[in-house]
Amino acid sequence: MQFTVYHNPRCGTSRNVLAAIREAGHEPEVIEYLKTPPSRGTLESLIARAGHGARGLLRAKEPLVAELGLDAADVTDAQIVDAMMAHPILINRPIVVTEQAVKLCRPSETVAELLTA
Repeated sequence: MQFTVYHNPRCGTSRNVLAAIREAGHEPEVIEYLKTPPSRGTLESLIARAGHGARGLLRAKEPLVAELGLDAADVTDAQIVDAMMAHPILINRPIVVTEQAVKLCRPSETVAELLTA
């Protein structure tokens, strides 16, 4: 099985997920999304495949969310995607991609669902 991980090496959860995938015998493609942000099309595809809307992949604890007003109920997915494109730190992590699924693996133990699929 192929894995792609949208990863931030400074994030403990992201490091734990990457380690779990490797411990299961897989060498994932690792994308440090702060250095190499996804294109708009890729981000929109990840959001669609994850199935929880743009807010589902928004890093809600990031102070910039409140500063930009993205925590308001009337903010659209398009507005959230615009903000994520301008500020990749708003993309939550780690996002793990397989042929079958896209999953935000928070907490890190949720990656087990993809490893056993």
